[in-house]
Amino acid sequence: MKITLATYLSLDGVMQGPGTPTEDPSGGFEHGGWQFPYADEELGTYSEQWFGEADAFLLGRRTYEIFAAFWPTVTDADDVIATSLNNLPKYVVSTTLDRADWHNTTIIRTDVLKQIAELRERPGRELQIHGSGALARTLLDHGMIDELRLWTYPVVLGSGKRLFEPGRTATAMRLVESRTTGSGCIVGIYQPAGKPTYGDFSQEG
Repeated sequence: MKITLATYLSLDGVMQGPGTPTEDPSGGFEHGGWQFPYADEELGTYSEQWFGEADAFLLGRRTYEIFAAFWPTVTDADDVIATSLNNLPKYVVSTTLDRADWHNTTIIRTDVLKQIAELRERPGRELQIHGSGALARTLLDHGMIDELRLWTYPVVLGSGKRLFEPGRTATAMRLVESRTTGSGCIVGIYQPAGKPTYGDFSQEG
């Protein structure tokens, strides 16, 4: 399975608390729910399309707990997102989670990179990460994410947790597809392309 990451970002790269004011107020974050004003039909269409390509999910603890508190309550058999999340295997990376009662969930506590590498080698379509910033940053640093689906919204927040924080492993990205929603969100689909290359404009001519 290829590992894919989908996450929402502000223009200045913040991924914290897009859904509700109470989603993730850690660190004094006061902008929770910033994505809501930009929700449109394309958000649902693209999300359903990508969730429909999943064979399993890989989540960090906080994202897992947010999902587990909501999606089991959605019982509409025609809801692609709920059906996928409620039925497919879910792997949550955590050393502090005591139990995971959501159907078909496995906790990964030790040898995280090794266990995820083994999942990646299994046959199938996609092992999907949604949100899960700390987990995503670790896997990016180790070259273990095959595709990034970044939803960049036209808002600057000025504070909050970012996907690409200082100190990340330098990586070139290849844009393989881009879309724009009616609310002004730019959806960029990227694949890692090795180490960055460099040049010098002063040497031209």
